Amino acid sequence: MTDTVSLLVAVPAAVLGAAGFGMSSAAQQRATHEVPIAPTLSPRLLVELARHPWWLLGLVTTILALAMQLVALAFGPLTIVQPLLVTGCVFAGVFSALLHRRAPDRWVVGGGLLTAAGLAGFLLQARPVAAGPDAEHLDVTDSPAFLVALVVVLAGCLVWAGVSTHPSRVLALALGTGILFGVTAALMKAVTTAVRGGAGELFTTPALYAACVVGPMGFLLSQNTFQQGRLVSPSVAVITTVDPIVAVFAGIAWLGETIDTSGPLLVGQVVSGVVVLAGIASVTLRSTVLLRRGTAPEDAAVWEGRDR
Repeated sequence: MTDTVSLLVAVPAAVLGAAGFGMSSAAQQRATHEVPIAPTLSPRLLVELARHPWWLLGLVTTILALAMQLVALAFGPLTIVQPLLVTGCVFAGVFSALLHRRAPDRWVVGGGLLTAAGLAGFLLQARPVAAGPDAEHLDVTDSPAFLVALVVVLAGCLVWAGVSTHPSRVLALALGTGILFGVTAALMKAVTTAVRGGAGELFTTPALYAACVVGPMGFLLSQNTFQQGRLVSPSVAVITTVDPIVAVFAGIAWLGETIDTSGPLLVGQVVSGVVVLAGIASVTLRSTVLLRRGTAPEDAAVWEGRDR
């Protein structure tokens, strides 16, 4: 199968996965605000949420989105698939507005188009290349400094979220979630690569067992993030920005993937990244305004109380 055909499968699958993650984020955020607040990473939160229909809908869409992400990772490099998942922020903003009976306006649509344009520009200039046949397995020892940096930042996020009462604790939870999601994506890419070597290879790769630990941790932390934040869009914006950044660096550091970093193209990639952030900011800020307008006073009071 040629690289072109592989991308024709990977890109649509990644976008569908982003749509699924966006929809699940909106549904799960709504559900987490209707159950008692649980401590960070406490499984008790999942027990409470398991009885909520909106959360169950979000769980189903999460599973479908993960399936699409696995398909995308099986056919395309991590450095292409994960940046496309940034569009999940746009989908989350749209679905959140619809759940609150507010149609997305031109600012949300415009922000989505801006995000898509920035992503297209980045991918065209980055020219991601998958790892060669001699780099079949994820190896964190190739860049231990990157691993240590992720662990330190993640630990700092969890500590700050645990001891602080400042609203920034929600952003710390979102940052930690994005890190775990990015690492999970790298592990999933390693698993899909191992599967190509046969079913026997699947159960001998450490990435499978690491993903079974890191993935659920990221999912549980995301539920804490949605519950402790007032609105879904800002949290999802942080998660969907940090996730691909961590994943791209993990793909380069641990999986042997490459992107073109020559001078002019690197400048273009930075500009494209700024365009993506501008699009995300437009969707986030406008979705926040729309949701606040559609929030009942008593709900707003509850959310204000959660933020203090």
